[in-house]
Amino acid sequence: QVQLVESGGGLVQAWGSLRLSCAASGRTVSIDCMGWFRQAPGREREFVAQISRSGDSAYYRASVKGRFAISRDDGKDTVYLQMNSRKTEDAAVYYCAATAYVCTRGFDYWGEGTQVTVSS
Repeated sequence: QVQLVESGGGLVQAWGSLRLSCAASGRTVSIDCMGWFRQAPGREREFVAQISRSGDSAYYRASVKGRFAISRDDGKDTVYLQMNSRKTEDAAVYYCAATAYVCTRGFDYWGEGTQVTVSS
């Protein structure tokens, strides 16, 4: 099993920068793809970004491309989401996800989420 714990959320002003972190524990050697999702009130959970095991391949939803950057440090079993130029519509609970398979297979492990609130 793998456990994921997110951190770094909070109340921030728009057009500022924020970095979310997700620390994995347990059978971290089995982790391949990792990603971030978010869910705003009254909306379904949506994909934000994902990154391959090697870190060479990253994919983003269109609305965050160019503003957000996903990265990982396997030595620390941690994945990050750098959020720049945030907009009010980025406010949501952000969830970290991981899988033992490639990104196209979907995610098996989920964190509890961290709240990001954006003030204009």
